[in-house]
Amino acid sequence: MSKALRQAYGEALVELGAKNGKVVVMDADLAHATMTEIFRREYPERFFNFGIAEANMMCAAAGFAHSGLIPFVSTFAIFGAGRTYEQVRNSIAYSRANVKIACTHPGISVGEDGGSHQAIEDIALMRVIPGMTVLVPCDCIETKKAIFAAAEFDGPVYIRVSRQPSPDLTAEDTPFLIGKATVLKKGTDVCIMAAGLMVPLALEAAKRLKEEGISAEIVNMGTIKPIDREYILEANRKFKGIVTAEEHSVIGGLGSAVAEVTAGRGGAKFAMVGVEDQFGRSGKPEELFYAYGLTAENIAGKCRQVLL
Repeated sequence: MSKALRQAYGEALVELGAKNGKVVVMDADLAHATMTEIFRREYPERFFNFGIAEANMMCAAAGFAHSGLIPFVSTFAIFGAGRTYEQVRNSIAYSRANVKIACTHPGISVGEDGGSHQAIEDIALMRVIPGMTVLVPCDCIETKKAIFAAAEFDGPVYIRVSRQPSPDLTAEDTPFLIGKATVLKKGTDVCIMAAGLMVPLALEAAKRLKEEGISAEIVNMGTIKPIDREYILEANRKFKGIVTAEEHSVIGGLGSAVAEVTAGRGGAKFAMVGVEDQFGRSGKPEELFYAYGLTAENIAGKCRQVLL
């Protein structure tokens, strides 16, 4: 099954709202795009539209949280991580307000909206904030689990919710644990650590490598912060090479987080697949993924390089 993660997000909010009366949802005039509209229809008294006033929304969310509520704040990633950065940092994270920032439309998969709306630095911006937890689910099943896990977690959480559909890759009965990686496929030669929409491409890369006699372990990094240091260090000892894959800048995202853990320790050779030091541009998502090297073949190629 393939469904947009933002659709799963909206549906998860309704399920969560039925179980927890403290959950409120806030949006910045984008409810039809972020899919918080689904929650608004079910619980209109617990939905708040702030209009195009994202900074005000973040500050209000902090106030809601300090009053004992659990606000889920939604907008596009470029606005939620970029335009409101100061408010997220100072009003939410600095006071450790229990706010969940679920941003949709991240990365170049936003497509025709172009570079001004394609947030390829949102993970880096959120990851550097002290005390901020960063989640990047890879499919609809994991998106729902991430939303429920975020609600149970005490403290600010940033959840990156892709606009594009993604096939279901995780199992319903597999627990989502914040800070823990999930091995989707065992391997012995190289380890591919992927996040979000890059996970299915990592699995495709593994199939291509298998035809060449190369065994790749595929790991879903559903949490970027806190990163699973224990697994990364184990992989650094076990494999000849590690390759990260993300729909984000290679500066400050998943690749950087993994490199920070392995730096100075020797072990596996290391390479990253992601957006290089450049902005996005307008185009269909599949065309942009190809243009920016976010492909199964490029992941496989990096694996071949680290195994040389």
